[in-house]
Amino acid sequence: MSLFKRSKSDTLTEYTCSIRFLDDTESIQLTFKKDTLGQWLFDRVCEKLNLVEKDYFGLRYVDAENQRHWLDPLKTVYKQLKGLSKMVLCFRVKFYPEDPMKLHEEITRYYLFLQLRRDLHHGRLLCPHDESIQLAAYIIQSEVGDYDPQDHPVGYVTNFKMLPKQTPKHEEKIMEAHKALCGEVPSECEANFLKKAASMDTYGVDPHQVKDQKGDPLYLGVTHLGIMTFRGSRRTQLFKWNQIRRIAYEGKMFIINHTNSE
Repeated sequence: MSLFKRSKSDTLTEYTCSIRFLDDTESIQLTFKKDTLGQWLFDRVCEKLNLVEKDYFGLRYVDAENQRHWLDPLKTVYKQLKGLSKMVLCFRVKFYPEDPMKLHEEITRYYLFLQLRRDLHHGRLLCPHDESIQLAAYIIQSEVGDYDPQDHPVGYVTNFKMLPKQTPKHEEKIMEAHKALCGEVPSECEANFLKKAASMDTYGVDPHQVKDQKGDPLYLGVTHLGIMTFRGSRRTQLFKWNQIRRIAYEGKMFIINHTNSE
């Protein structure tokens, strides 16, 4: 069913889109006209979220070919979303700050925390097993507070989906790590989560599965540091931006010409 709503005059035609937020618990409907720019829509979302440090965020949508795109603030919303049966945009972190603790606003850090929770759950924030357990424990402590056997019976961790392949064994270890965080308030947990997440090689990376010259699978991602390759959660190469001389495509080959690399 199309979400387009037409009025009698084409110049006054209004369109309705749905905006989904980082915690997936709420969405809003916004209307816009044919000449409305993406910046206007993004500003309305930021007003709703009381967000001042807007430069780190954006609105993302999925096209008819299931490809993800960031809404261009300088182009009309209509031109970018026309043809979609459901006009749905998601509020997401677009640029990850090098040091989250240097963000000025607490609410900005909170939205980054929510994004990194998603990254951990969906397997984008790849990290060693012990580190993922600790991150999950920070999430639990932030959500439910100190461990109490009366309030938190066996299996309570199951209610929180935090890891991409979460098992009962993971949940048992998360519970033990949660017990050790007694006394930490939500703001402390979120700050510790951000510090640990930002130290990961895969922080801020949207990994894409590729193959190397030998045909072996690995992941490639882009961050503020440069272009990285990974095997599992371990970084194998970093091509820093100041070392990259040229990037090119030849058929299915992605080629990076550089002066030096790790």
